[in-house]
Amino acid sequence: QVQLVESGGGLVQAGGSLRLSCAASGGRTFSTYTMGWFRQAPGKEREFVAVITWSGSGGITYYSDSVKGRFTISRDNAKATVYLQMNSLQLEDTAVYYCAAEPYIAAITRRASDFGFWGQGTQVTVSS
Repeated sequence: QVQLVESGGGLVQAGGSLRLSCAASGGRTFSTYTMGWFRQAPGKEREFVAVITWSGSGGITYYSDSVKGRFTISRDNAKATVYLQMNSLQLEDTAVYYCAAEPYIAAITRRASDFGFWGQGTQVTVSS
């Protein structure tokens, strides 16, 4: 079983930047996992943010419309870590951000149900 630990959340002013990290340990070779970022704001359902497919399928990235052009997902297989660089943060980006993993998903997916492994989440708060 892979364990996922997110870090890098915090309080930032609108227009600022944060970089989230998700470190994986245990389980399969990290490069075989498709990795996703999701977020959940108070009173709202968990929503898709970004995904990067496993390395054997090309490491394809895909973003939700709300973050496209502002957020960048990347992975460092040597460090077994996936990142979410968040720029031009907006008030509506405030949420708990979760890292998720699932082996060998080759196609782009934005469904939380496709991911079997989750981190505990890290809080991102954007202030005006």
